[in-house]
Amino acid sequence: MPEGTAAMTPRTAPDALIAELKDLLGERLSTAAAVREQHGRDESFHPVAPPDAVAFAQSTEEVAAIVKACARVGVPVVAFGTGTSLEGHVAAIHGGICIDVSGMNRIVAVRPEDMDVTVQAGVTRKQLNEHLRDTGLFFPIDPGADASLGGMAATRASGTNAVRYGTMRENVLALTVVLADGRIIRTARRARKSAAGYDLTRLFVGSEGTLGVITEVTLKLYGIPEAILSAVCPFPGVAEAVNTVIQTIQTGVPIARIEFLDDNQIRAVNNFSKTSYAEVPTLFFEFHGSDAGVAEQVEMVQAIAAEHGGTDFQWARSTEDRERLWHARHNAYYAGLSMKPGGKGFSSDVCVPISRLAECIVETKKDLEASDLFTAVVGHVGDGNFHVLFVFDPDNPAEIAEAKRLNARVVDRALAMDGTCTGEHGVGLGKMQYLEAEHGRDALDVMAAVKRALDPANIMNPGKVVGV
Repeated sequence: MPEGTAAMTPRTAPDALIAELKDLLGERLSTAAAVREQHGRDESFHPVAPPDAVAFAQSTEEVAAIVKACARVGVPVVAFGTGTSLEGHVAAIHGGICIDVSGMNRIVAVRPEDMDVTVQAGVTRKQLNEHLRDTGLFFPIDPGADASLGGMAATRASGTNAVRYGTMRENVLALTVVLADGRIIRTARRARKSAAGYDLTRLFVGSEGTLGVITEVTLKLYGIPEAILSAVCPFPGVAEAVNTVIQTIQTGVPIARIEFLDDNQIRAVNNFSKTSYAEVPTLFFEFHGSDAGVAEQVEMVQAIAAEHGGTDFQWARSTEDRERLWHARHNAYYAGLSMKPGGKGFSSDVCVPISRLAECIVETKKDLEASDLFTAVVGHVGDGNFHVLFVFDPDNPAEIAEAKRLNARVVDRALAMDGTCTGEHGVGLGKMQYLEAEHGRDALDVMAAVKRALDPANIMNPGKVVGV
């Protein structure tokens, strides 16, 4: 679990391949140790596993040329966007060539009349929304980090707005993908629905770079709401807060965001973001709609919260106040890490049916409170998804073992409740061990068969997801 070094990964790319890619890319191919190490890590605790070289691509055609060159000699290919993933997705555990698509940051076409947009894979969500600012449209999927949209598609990302707007799965209309042999395909047209053949778009959304490299993404857009209102409300206990969420969803309130933070997470947020929230289980809300619609939503949610002891709503009406509130929420991961200077963290991200959510979190909290580790629970609970952050000393084997034990308890409990081992972070390296328990051996064999069919030489991000 402690960080590794460049020496961990044997070199797999022959000199002739490096020379060929150098001829193709010039200075945009780097073998510098610092650049390689940067591209062998993400935000997770997983060991650094650097590639042999990093290729900074600028077009789909360049990506195809790089993949073809690697395919000829059987060298692994790992795609890299911004490096904000949390399950070791970008670690080049078998060496090879990292294709950095951050330079592919062109917004190809905005179509306001169709409410969709096509972007290159390196465009980030904040860049897109800044570009859309004067159109009256926005892209709502918000995982917190300013991730690349190609990476968000590859990991099937979601975030705080998912309860109303869905995840990347529901919001990707089409993809351009470079396959393992260098062929370029487009998975769909821009129609909002289609019954024409296999759904290749959904196959590649969430494939984590193991089936191909996503180079362009076509996305749904939404109208910026007439009214937006955010609020924070403390509760006397975990069950009261979570039951407020469940009743809100079951009542059909079209709330945009509803986030849970436990007492430890609020304490960390106050420490890190210099806020002054009551250090008790807390919900963050956001309402979107017309003025009348938002007023109706607020009235209903306040009544539901009051039934469960939540009455002290703090409102954020201005854009600046809302941004401050959600900035504090988005920094929850780093806030948790700040509670143990020098500590490492990893975050579980299970999801369960909404009816089991309160039971799952309450039982999880019992486990956490019996541990000496600093832990924090936070989640997009409107769709049954929550995270547990475990903060540990990477040089202390006992703390590492305790973090692993607690994480296994969280995942096992979620699976026993007919949930999933990962609601949004993806599988990468960290969740592979749980896939058979979740899906069954036969279903996992089908996934492996798909992998072998599209990538028979196993060069696309090998050792991830199904591990073939």
